[in-house]
Amino acid sequence: MHEEAIRKADVLVEALGYMRKFHGRFIVIKVGGSVMENPESLRALLVDVVFMQTVGMRPVLVHGGGKAITVAMERAGLTPRWVKGRRYTDDATLDIVARVLAEEINSDIERHINKFGGRASGLHHKTHQCLYGRKLLLPGEDGELVDLGRVGDVTEVDIPPIENLCLAGVVPVLPSLAEDEDEDGKLLNVNADTAAAAVAQALRADKLIFLTDTPGILLDRNEPSSLITGLTPGECRDLINRGIIDKGMIPKVEACLTSLEAGVRKTHVIDGRLRHSLLLEIFTETGVGTEIVQEENDGRSSPPGRRPVVVR
Repeated sequence: MHEEAIRKADVLVEALGYMRKFHGRFIVIKVGGSVMENPESLRALLVDVVFMQTVGMRPVLVHGGGKAITVAMERAGLTPRWVKGRRYTDDATLDIVARVLAEEINSDIERHINKFGGRASGLHHKTHQCLYGRKLLLPGEDGELVDLGRVGDVTEVDIPPIENLCLAGVVPVLPSLAEDEDEDGKLLNVNADTAAAAVAQALRADKLIFLTDTPGILLDRNEPSSLITGLTPGECRDLINRGIIDKGMIPKVEACLTSLEAGVRKTHVIDGRLRHSLLLEIFTETGVGTEIVQEENDGRSSPPGRRPVVVR
């Protein structure tokens, strides 16, 4: 009995240094994928967020809702259409996207955080809009720009409302919706990864964390034990060029790299399905996912705090 109690005390002592280090610091967390679909995973995640808030950290949540949007579209008799990997968003689709993100998912996250003893508040067009952007046009194969409808990128983040909530001990929860700078009052559907990166960059956050459906970045996507625990931007670009980082992981990694360039200290890709993965990544020496940081001045390729990894 005493041994188990001592073990738990050792865990708390290990976490103490991290609690002090990140007290008062902004941690931006992007929530998506199966985490949103699994009640137990979402519950464990939000309990972690309440813990972070309780010990003085300033977590900020940014979320999407791809699967829930697709289900809502099908119920409304609309067929989802994808263009270059992004959901084509006409006015009818945007109405569903806005309702699902702001009025359903956002409200549900806020309610659960409050239920678990924390305080949360949604920031969106129904409360206080903080993300602003412009329509996104992608280059087509013939050189002409491809119109994605009401799809955009974040160009500006209204920081004071986010900071004020954090200072008051409230967790800001932002859906991936931006107000169009060129058309007042109209909304844009934004990729949640890039929205989270924009928020992290604007806040100069200490950490940007992506919760995913994989253990992190893998050398072999079919082998969880091939997890790469630490990477630098150069190593990431090499893995992209070699096709090891591909498909849906590319925008996450690119968001990590642009965030590091903009002053975010560390970025992480972790498995949101793993119970309390957020706390394990932040409050333990080894972490549980992939940490991406800038090159160290002394030339080491492995980020500090993680075991060396040979990228073959």
